[in-house]
Amino acid sequence: MKNSYILIFILLWITCSSVAYGQVGDQFIKGKVSFLTSKSVYVKFDDTSTLTIGDTLTLSKNKLACLIVTNKSTTSVVCSVINDCKIEKDDVVYFTPVLNKPGPENKPVENEIKIVTDEIEEKKKESIYSQYINGRASLSSYSTLSNTRDDRHRLMGRFSLTADHINDSKFSFDSYLNYRKNFITGNDSLYGPDSYFRVYSLSVKYDATPDLSFVIGRNINPKMSSVGAMDGLQVEKYFGTNYIGVIAGFRPDIFDFNFNSDLLQYGAYFGKIFDSRYFYSQTTAGLIEQRNRDQIDRRYAYLQHTSTIFSKVNLFGSAELDIYNKINGVSTGGVRLTNLYASARYRFNRNFNLTLSYDSRKRIIYYETFQTEVERMLDDDIARQGFRARVNVMPMEHVSMGFGYSKRFQSDNQNKSDNINGYFGLTKIPGIGGQLSVNFNVNSSNYLESSILSLRHSRTLIKNTLEADFYYRHV
Repeated sequence: MKNSYILIFILLWITCSSVAYGQVGDQFIKGKVSFLTSKSVYVKFDDTSTLTIGDTLTLSKNKLACLIVTNKSTTSVVCSVINDCKIEKDDVVYFTPVLNKPGPENKPVENEIKIVTDEIEEKKKESIYSQYINGRASLSSYSTLSNTRDDRHRLMGRFSLTADHINDSKFSFDSYLNYRKNFITGNDSLYGPDSYFRVYSLSVKYDATPDLSFVIGRNINPKMSSVGAMDGLQVEKYFGTNYIGVIAGFRPDIFDFNFNSDLLQYGAYFGKIFDSRYFYSQTTAGLIEQRNRDQIDRRYAYLQHTSTIFSKVNLFGSAELDIYNKINGVSTGGVRLTNLYASARYRFNRNFNLTLSYDSRKRIIYYETFQTEVERMLDDDIARQGFRARVNVMPMEHVSMGFGYSKRFQSDNQNKSDNINGYFGLTKIPGIGGQLSVNFNVNSSNYLESSILSLRHSRTLIKNTLEADFYYRHV
């Protein structure tokens, strides 16, 4: 029986506006949202004499009170959003006046506020972008002590920084870096390189307009998440709820993840967003070609979908369909489904949810990179499939628990496995504070059986700045 003990210590540093035009009717005054900033909504009316500061405007599309007047001129008002409403440009709003309402007359003053009808001048006065910065750095050490093999020690450092619209500008920055150093006693040749440095994201984004953006550097496009990181340029343009995008650059080296100018990659995609009170969805489809020294390495179509229904059901799916084949130097037609993933999460209430997922993956074949191995790989072209179910429960305040089961299988009965896991967590430990989680995992496969019990204690040392974790695992 093999026994291993792992000890971890981790230190983490964590770091509606419109101008409207209106018309007085018998029962209401109608206006239109003309401009939005990060803090205000500008609405334009034909006349604002019946409006006073503090009045509430109703959004026509959902019949909810969504805006409250904070300032006004003779033809426009400035509002703040209430009730978490989503306001868009050109939304119609209306105000129902109360006749003969008491109180002093609130005469509009031409110079009370300066509402510029020209949106370009309005953007100069107040940026439509809002800065958001979030950074995190972590340093962790892992020690594996075993009585059956050499002891192993590992040091890991991670750094991530997201800076959206720096200083309320059009520029944003994103990065995620990872460094690992292995300290291995005995024959270390069995464990490969003793250090790794990986750059998963390092990019700059420029929002030329709210509908047009450029990203340069290494970046993972969230609309094409399974495609992975790419070094180069990505351009995206929105047309209302529709969007198109193009990518051009290089994929990282498949062996060391460094920059490789031989691996040219380019493609295009388009998509559609639906957004209503009870339903949200985003669907993206694209075509990508990958090359190796000017020769086609892979060409495939891509599809990704995500949706939320009634704030209870979350769906996600992605698929990759290879449409290029090359055997013995001859290109042939045909299609090959290499990747299919689908998941569904149902939220019964805030304390109970269920998640189901299925995936089917085949080995990705790069015809130039693996040209001497292509025939052997195609002979072993069997989909590795998997199914997973998970239940999460919060029976009482500060207490959470969950149970999961996953199964992997394929048609030749190789690489099959069954995995059972569960956890119990306390978000606030009575008396001493901090968090505690206990996890167990039982796995059975063709070549291995294992049982793992782990405990983790986390606590804040300096609020919003420094946290510490203590982790113990018995295998």
